[in-house]
Amino acid sequence: MASFREALRTQRWDDHRYYHHNMINQSLHVVSAICFLVAYVLAFKDPAKAALVGWLLAMTSRQAGHLFFEPKGYDHVNHATHEHKEEIKVGYNLQRKIVLLSIWVLSPLPLYFDPGFFGLLSPAQDLSGVIHNVGWIWLWLALAGLLFRVGQLCIQQSVQTGVVWATKILTDPFHDIKLYHKAPLRLLQGKLIDEEEQAEHHA
Repeated sequence: MASFREALRTQRWDDHRYYHHNMINQSLHVVSAICFLVAYVLAFKDPAKAALVGWLLAMTSRQAGHLFFEPKGYDHVNHATHEHKEEIKVGYNLQRKIVLLSIWVLSPLPLYFDPGFFGLLSPAQDLSGVIHNVGWIWLWLALAGLLFRVGQLCIQQSVQTGVVWATKILTDPFHDIKLYHKAPLRLLQGKLIDEEEQAEHHA
């Protein structure tokens, strides 16, 4: 159990120090985390609606921070190139995220040709029904994306690495709020890069 907690701490720290230098990115993670928590609550009542919130609000705000605001040059704080960080990334690196997001955008397309999605859904009678069915597709995609990467990590590295990563992903909303809740205020104060704090932790 101690090794599991240490592995979780290491994955969280590596993710923070390598991929969360920018205050806009950190602030967007707070927004994303709140949306994910809303989705977690909704999941008990309406899983499809929870998936809509998760993908449209939580995932887009989260990934926009990484794709558009996070620096991708040489990381002087951690003495690492962007390419090195992408290579050792445990979860979804930027390349894998682009593939996943592309699948996400295209996944509802089969509904145009088959409203029942190959017999897995009840054909929608109106726009609200179509949106709800899209939510179900996105829920399945989220679960598939999680299980696929866990399986990869179990095969390529170890079962513990895969389980630890899944635990990290599912608990990230709570951890992100704890870690980045001050980022919006710091951003308003004119601080854009978090290099000083990262350097202190790194030391």
